Parts: sequence; C-alpha cells; structure tokens
Amino acid sequence: MRLRWLAVLVLLFASFMDLLDTTIVNVALPAIEQDLGTTPEQLEWIVSGYVLTFAVLLTTGGRLGDIFGRKRLFLIGVAGFTVASASCALATSGDMLVISRLVQGAFGAIMIPQVLSIIQVLFGPKERAGAFGALGAITGLAAVAGPLVGGILVSQNAFGLGWRSVFIINVPVGIALFITAALCIPESRAAKRVRLDVVGVVLISAALFLLVFGLIEGRALDWPVGIWLMIGASPVLLAVFIWYQNWLDKKTGSALVPPSLFHSRGFSAGVLTSFSFSASIGGFFLILVLYLQIGLGFSAIEAGLTTLPFSLAALVGTGIAVRFGPRLGKGLIFVGAITQIGGYVWVRNTVAAQADSLVGFDLVPMMAVAGLGLTLLVVPLTDVSLAQTSISNAGAASGVLGTFQQVGGAIGIAVVGVVFFGVVGMTFTPAVLRDAFLAGIWVPIVALSLAALASMLLPNVAQVAHHKVEAERALEEEDRQLKLAV
Repeated sequence: MRLRWLAVLVLLFASFMDLLDTTIVNVALPAIEQDLGTTPEQLEWIVSGYVLTFAVLLTTGGRLGDIFGRKRLFLIGVAGFTVASASCALATSGDMLVISRLVQGAFGAIMIPQVLSIIQVLFGPKERAGAFGALGAITGLAAVAGPLVGGILVSQNAFGLGWRSVFIINVPVGIALFITAALCIPESRAAKRVRLDVVGVVLISAALFLLVFGLIEGRALDWPVGIWLMIGASPVLLAVFIWYQNWLDKKTGSALVPPSLFHSRGFSAGVLTSFSFSASIGGFFLILVLYLQIGLGFSAIEAGLTTLPFSLAALVGTGIAVRFGPRLGKGLIFVGAITQIGGYVWVRNTVAAQADSLVGFDLVPMMAVAGLGLTLLVVPLTDVSLAQTSISNAGAASGVLGTFQQVGGAIGIAVVGVVFFGVVGMTFTPAVLRDAFLAGIWVPIVALSLAALASMLLPNVAQVAHHKVEAERALEEEDRQLKLAV
C-alpha cells in the first residue's frame, strides 16, 4: 500500500512540474527579452511552442504507453523533460530557447498521459477517487504557485541565475522523480493490442504547425504570400485529417480521434467550449504580464502577485463548482463564462482609466471575478461534455477534450500576439503597450463569448446524472471482473 501511494506521489509531482511550466514562464518573459534580445515572435513561441507540441502529441503519448509500456514511457518523458529544461536554462539565444521549449512540450506529452493510466492500474475503481482528488488539488496548486514561484525566482536572482532559475529548478526534481519512479512504479500495457495512427499524427501536427507558425511569424515578415499559403494550407490538411480518420475508423477502428465521438451534439459542444475558454487564458496572461512589466515597470514578483487574486479565486470557485455543478450543470458553465467575461471587461476598463498610475492592487477585484468564473466553467465541463458519450469511449473522449483544450491555448496565444504586437510594432512606450493590451484583450473576450454560446448546447442535468449512474455500474462491473480474475 505504501509503495502504491509513493508511486502516486511521484505521478502527482510530475503533473505539478508540467503544469507549473505552463504558467511560471510568463513572468520571466521580460527578463528573457532583456538578456537574450529575443524578438516578440520568439516570446510568443516560448509560451505557445510548449503548449503546441504538448497538444499535438498528447494523444500519441497515451497510445505509445498502451503499446510499449506506461512506466517505460513515463520514464522517457521525465528524462526528456528534465534534459530539455536544462537546455532551456542554458539557452544562449532566443532560437535555442524556443527549440528547447518545443522539445520540453513534446516530452511532457509523453509523460503526462501515463499519469492517469498508471493510477487506474494501481487502484481499483472505488479507490481511485482519492488519487484523482489529489490530482485535482495539484492542478489548483500549480495555478497559484506558477506566477508566484516564477516571480520570486526571477526577482531574487537566486544564485545569479535570473530567469534561468525557472527552468533549472526542474532538473533536480526531474532526477529525483526518475529514480523514484524506476523503483516504485510497476510496468503495465493495454490489455488489447492497439495501433499507432502515424499518418493521423503527421496530418494534424502539420495542420496545427502551419497555422500557428503563420500567425506568429506573419507580422514580422510583413505577411508575404508564403505565409498566407501556409495559413490556407492548414484547413486543407485538417479536412484531409478528418477524411482519413473516418476511413481508418471504418477499416481498423484505430483512428487517433474516433469520428463517432462527434456524432453527439453534446460532446461537440463540449469540445468547442473547451477549445474556446482555453484560447482565452494563455493569451490574456501573456499580454497582461508584458504590459505590467515592460509598460509599467513592475518587477517579476509584483506581476506574479497581481495575478494571485485570479488563482486564489479559482481555488474558491473549485469548491463552489464541485458542490453546485451536479445541480446546475451547463447553467453553471454558462454563468462561469459570463463571469469571466465580466472580469476581463472590468480589467480592460480599469487599465484604460488608470493608465500609467495603475498599481497591482487596482486589479484585485476584477482578477478575482475572472478567476472565479474560470473554475465555475471548467470544473463541471468534462462531466457535462461526456454525458452523451458511451462509457466504452469515455477514455478516448477525455483525451480528445484535453487535446482540443491545449490546441486552443496555443492558437489563442498566437492570435493575441498578432493583435498585441501588431499595435506595438517597434515602439515599447507605456502608452503604446497600453493600447496594445486594450486591443489584444478583446481576443480572449470574444473566445469566452463563443464558449458561453457553445455551452448552451451541452447536455442537461438529467443526462449528466444518467451518465454518472451508467459509469458507476460500469465501474462496479469492472471491479467484479477484476475480483473474478484474481
């Protein structure tokens, strides 16, 4: 029993390390720009590149674990993530840091899918609630800790490392995780043989890369024909991917994204809601931190503290959503989206009104409102989105939801960057940066508005309740079959 929980502790720390790296880097961007002389496009890639490779390879990472062994893939993921973190810390140019972040995201996508799979192997159906609850708590803790830890490390300049400390901190943690995981996590594979959809991975990766690359690099290159061809090729490749997934699903049943999932209106609405709200988060914090630190001269720790009310309110919202989510269902998701929109609009109006006299305390109430809205939206979203999905497809559906969420984050950052840096140009004065922020924030506001509209098409409370009863019965049957096998 102790060994099992030690294994879970290792898995939770790995999840924490990954989640921390999606938020910790934001407050370090101005210091990176000053030290390495990075371009605006490179700053975008440092954030979105990690998310993009993570999103593209997430489903593939899970499938590889099923085929070759989850422990083996987890160890490969931890090792690669640790080495890539060291490469980030040692970066001598913007290009080296961007490439290191892309590699870091790829190994994160190999590491993280094994977490849920290994937990399901280690514990029976009725024992998993505690482990999954701890995983949820780790998610909330990482959201709070990221900006704060990043701000402290950069501001205190520990060991003279400056911004490099936000990456080097992963190295000793990664080494400890690798050794402990090798000793205490058992090996496991899928019971039935699964195949890797290599063609599907290539098609979707190319489609997403062409779109994000075109959006990020287009402005710097003055939008040449080649960039528009890349952006135009993206939906074409996406259409080919969809056709191929339908063909492969009918032929072998091993499609990377099973098309049958989208036969459900509720699941399709859940995917759109998840994609849209995720597109709003990364872009918002990117341009907020850049404005606060470069435009207003906030230190890294001051910028981190400014985002703290958002994270703390998100933790409070988690408790509210857990309690009222089953009663309100998609209504709570809609309220969460509207609440977050209200918080963002309030932030925009406050920045416009306060101008250069803005201090972090001015943003406390509206950041808290936005953070509260986030978790009212996201906590019940998975359960509601899966309410019209068969139990047998629940794992695949959850993976698709997670992938679209990550893809939304990458595309959201790219689109916000087009607007923000398009206004900034080469003029980094407080007034110009403020105008850029006031223009860029409309991207997350529009994305959240789309999420609110899509949430109205989600399954209702009765359908969610019925799905939970079916899931409990399936878990009980799984437990009974396991006992009979023993």
